[in-house]
Amino acid sequence: MLVKRLFITANLVVLMVPFLARGVQDSVQPSQRLDPTIQKIVSEISADRIAEIEKKLESFGTRNVLSDPTQPNHGIGAARQWILDQFKSYSPRLEVSFDTHVIPKRGRVWKDVEIRNVVAILPGKMKEATSRWIMIGGHYDSLNLRVPPEMRGDREKAAEIPAPGVSDDGSGTACAMECARVLSQYEFDATLVFVAFAGEEVGLVGSRALAKRLKEKNQTVQALLNNDIIGSEISGNGVIDNRRVLVFSEDPNDSPSRQIARYVKKIGERYYPEMNVDMIFRYDRFGRGGDHTPFNQEGFPAVRLTTPNENYANQHTPTDTFENTSPSFAAKVTRINAAAAASLAMAPKAPVTSRPAPLPGSDAAIAAAAAAELEEAAPRPPQTGPGLSRGKGYDAVLRWEYPDPEPDLAGFIVVVRSTMSPDWEREIWAGNVKEFTLKNTSIDQVVFGVKAVDKGGHESPVSPYVLVPRAR
Repeated sequence: MLVKRLFITANLVVLMVPFLARGVQDSVQPSQRLDPTIQKIVSEISADRIAEIEKKLESFGTRNVLSDPTQPNHGIGAARQWILDQFKSYSPRLEVSFDTHVIPKRGRVWKDVEIRNVVAILPGKMKEATSRWIMIGGHYDSLNLRVPPEMRGDREKAAEIPAPGVSDDGSGTACAMECARVLSQYEFDATLVFVAFAGEEVGLVGSRALAKRLKEKNQTVQALLNNDIIGSEISGNGVIDNRRVLVFSEDPNDSPSRQIARYVKKIGERYYPEMNVDMIFRYDRFGRGGDHTPFNQEGFPAVRLTTPNENYANQHTPTDTFENTSPSFAAKVTRINAAAAASLAMAPKAPVTSRPAPLPGSDAAIAAAAAAELEEAAPRPPQTGPGLSRGKGYDAVLRWEYPDPEPDLAGFIVVVRSTMSPDWEREIWAGNVKEFTLKNTSIDQVVFGVKAVDKGGHESPVSPYVLVPRAR
């Protein structure tokens, strides 16, 4: 009874939050009706086209990154050239190129090898579009671990054995390509990037190299939606489930990646209610990883979309074929991707609820350290946020920053949830203001966030109010 009572109390705090904000009458909340453009985008995703892509990828025999890249119709080289040509055929507005890296011999990479991610960029129309990338990806390389005994001493021959890799991960590649085909017919505020990653099967080497390169260039990635194994609706034990997709996101509970997972769930289910988006609160399947992992490690928000029904008997074998996959299921997951990516690219940027800590040795850092010495509790690392305070003692006062607002910005929505809740439970229209007060509301018992919304009703991801852990 104690647990139940605590849960009810926490939710009552959320449900009974009073509505009071300075300047709340300054603007009118835009309608949250469905955007007809996004509805049209979702309807244009084709299961037949996804099937065609999967069959073509299977036809290359293998897409092992260590296979012969010079063959015109077989192996990794033929596959990546075909993907490049397909991207180019979708729209002249797509900027298509190879993202090339030389990977030295190590681990599963038994020789120095050149790998090529295939990248298609759809530039956004806003002036800050180059600093806001929304990415959709899947890996096009494949692997067959069932090497015949007579080839186990000959790595060159072993790299050429059939590795169809249709579910893992021709399905994710098909998702990225089909999204590129459809979305490239529209204009967006932010930049959309479609990627077919190479080298996932030999240690995430392609995504790792690209993430590192983007970090070095100070590129802002608002989200990576990584699709890996979205081609199967039947698990190895016979369970069929074609109404759910899993979205994995890294801890902690209010990490940027977790906010993207919540966004994918909300927008995906709004525009494609035939599917349930189930959030899984860990970075990937137990003890495993994917091409979103290096992006997380470089500080970019990234999530993995995958089937709830893996068939382990087919993975990395010659039986991961088109016959053993479901393009209709892959199309459903692709519609979730398209809706979420389009909404992100149409939406305003997210508000700033906290700023980075001042540089060590700076005046701000010295002042913060001096102030910390006056605290009886252990001091926090120097920082200037979050913008959450108690007001006169018993209120919740939220402040945020929003430099260079978009011309169509309508205002901001404050979101609230219990500390035990996986998702936001209440939304409150704050108006076009940068401060919001909830009277008689404890900041200790709930979690707060804020998001921007434009006049068309497109919402940014939530910026939560979080603290840096205390120094121990």
